[in-house]
Amino acid sequence: MDDLKLLVSPSPHVRDTDTTEKIMFAVLIALLPVVAAAIYFFRWDAVRVLLLSAGSAVATETIWQRLRRKPIRIGDGSALITGVLLALSLPPTIPSWMVIVGSAFAIAIGKQVFGGLGHNPFNPALVGRAFMLASFSQAMTKWTPPIDGVSAATPLALGAAVSRVPDLFFGSVAGSLGETSALAILLGGIYLFYKGVIDYRIPVSICATVTVFALLAGEDPIFHLLAGSVLFAAVYMATDMVTSPITKPGRWIFGVGVAVIIMLIRIWGGYPEGVTFAILLMNAATPLINRWTRPRIYGQGVKVSE
Repeated sequence: MDDLKLLVSPSPHVRDTDTTEKIMFAVLIALLPVVAAAIYFFRWDAVRVLLLSAGSAVATETIWQRLRRKPIRIGDGSALITGVLLALSLPPTIPSWMVIVGSAFAIAIGKQVFGGLGHNPFNPALVGRAFMLASFSQAMTKWTPPIDGVSAATPLALGAAVSRVPDLFFGSVAGSLGETSALAILLGGIYLFYKGVIDYRIPVSICATVTVFALLAGEDPIFHLLAGSVLFAAVYMATDMVTSPITKPGRWIFGVGVAVIIMLIRIWGGYPEGVTFAILLMNAATPLINRWTRPRIYGQGVKVSE
């Protein structure tokens, strides 16, 4: 027995069968209903924006890693997902060169400058969208209704009175490529939850808080949930594993914070939509939320008498 030795390998000791590639593939599958709805309602404009954004994201990551003489890891799918998410947050009529620039900015500044996948404190797709809102504000707020090519305002900008709930639910309204069809978003969200890729706490807390806030403010909660990008962001953006809290209580706090900021901007702010800024602000607060809500280590903070 004295000759027996216990060999312990370095941490981590908890194994997970989900690789980055598997997770990204699941997200891509979950985005298919939203992509299909975007192409159905906006036709070739949707195809153009999706291809340009995805292509620019992958190309930027490849060039960056080659210049830094690092292994090219575009096969993990993270750059592709960033490009697709950014594309789905853009209006269908946005000029092609703006799409390319915005997607490149999302990868270079939103992700790679911090060290690449897993090190970025902010959601890269939203970093790209925030940059585009600041740089190309007019193009980012020019909307086209589905099928025809007449410019129009979004239901969120016009108000609840102009849009019927079925139109908002199925997607027959003006807006960004991925935000118009609540049905497609819900299908993707159900798939992600089924696969264990997202935790229900963030989407549920966002939607519940938006509903309560709207009721307290005398607004229509159904309209605020279905119009704009609340659902899309709650399912695909706010649940990003890298930039959202790791603790269960922290995820509730994160979701509530996102929703409160969204509604403050929507009702009293200068923009009709505040999802991008809300999530980015809460991304910045994520390390603090993790620190507040992480389980206390046994004996931590206990003074030992001498």
